[in-house]
Amino acid sequence: MNRNHKLTALFLKCRNLTEAICAPLEVEDYIPQPIVDVSPPKWHLGHTTWFFEAFVLQQFFEGYKIFHEDFAYLFNSYYNNAGERVLRPNRGLMSRPPVRKVMDYRKYVTDSMVEFLSKNQEEKTLDIIELGINHEQQHQELLVYDVKYILGNQPTFPVYGEGFDLKKENGLNGFVKRTEGLYSIGADSKSFCYDNELSQHQVYLRDYEISKSLVTNGEYLEFIQSGAYSDFNLWLAEGWDFINKEDIKAPLYWHQINGEWWNYTFKGLQKLDVNAPVQHVSFYEALAFAEWKGMRLPTEFEWEAAADDFEWGQLWEWTYSAYQPYPGFAKAPGALGEYNGKFMINQNVLRGASVATPQDHSRITYRNFFHAASRWLFSGIRLAK
Repeated sequence: MNRNHKLTALFLKCRNLTEAICAPLEVEDYIPQPIVDVSPPKWHLGHTTWFFEAFVLQQFFEGYKIFHEDFAYLFNSYYNNAGERVLRPNRGLMSRPPVRKVMDYRKYVTDSMVEFLSKNQEEKTLDIIELGINHEQQHQELLVYDVKYILGNQPTFPVYGEGFDLKKENGLNGFVKRTEGLYSIGADSKSFCYDNELSQHQVYLRDYEISKSLVTNGEYLEFIQSGAYSDFNLWLAEGWDFINKEDIKAPLYWHQINGEWWNYTFKGLQKLDVNAPVQHVSFYEALAFAEWKGMRLPTEFEWEAAADDFEWGQLWEWTYSAYQPYPGFAKAPGALGEYNGKFMINQNVLRGASVATPQDHSRITYRNFFHAASRWLFSGIRLAK
């Protein structure tokens, strides 16, 4: 199978999955934007379609006619080089275009892409299409986060359906040990990776140990019951200010009802499973828990150097590493150069993957990044010492 055919299959699989994630939703669920971080499902559907239209079809498909002249303005995200756009906090104000029109847009662009890929294309163009597929896979995960937030903040805690369930932690006790020395970090560019994973380089690490398992709900419940959310000694100053300003006393989606802890999941409100990994915690909370346990969070380099020897992939794992460029990092020219590089400030790196990460979209070198206050993502805790 040549690369055109392989990418066509991956492209169609990707497009179908985005719509499958939305299948359990009512049309009213496609529009709300409860907080700035959460984008409406309708916007995700449009944005991932605009990406292919703007960066592939308009650039390389001779004779292509754009679907609608307003859609670039409505569905651009943060690409300044691509023109003006609706501001992020205002995405939920767009009752128009209707969902059916956005779905028509998706079909139009999907059909055009299949036609485009039916002809041999240059490797550089295929590279952009591969990036577009991975871009949509990123948005599939964000879409899952956003759907959960939209449903999980409704008074009736509606059921979404099956999928994205966490399993009980593996029960493995102990730690993986690594000895002092040089370790190779980063991607080698022989297969797809993002520019922020390049270039491969060596880092020096001292002796350390990293837990074989994630912190569970039961362990985190002990942290809460100890009074940790009232003990400023455990918290970074910024984290202490954050939890007090937002009146945070437990992970997102936890609810104490008649003395018992419940947790909102895609199956609705459920009694807290103490053996499942704790989810939806901020970096501040992860760090405070580590402090309480007399340990710490791993750096992203420590995580990568040991990842072959523990199970990962249930939740993205906070590290104590700032999101910074690797040696030799270089941004691509134009709009695609805005993809990662301009966010390398005030973000913390998370490593691994989650149950919402699409199949074949995870790898040990993957560098996810969010602000320390973020809680709606599928985040968890792995300790180091």
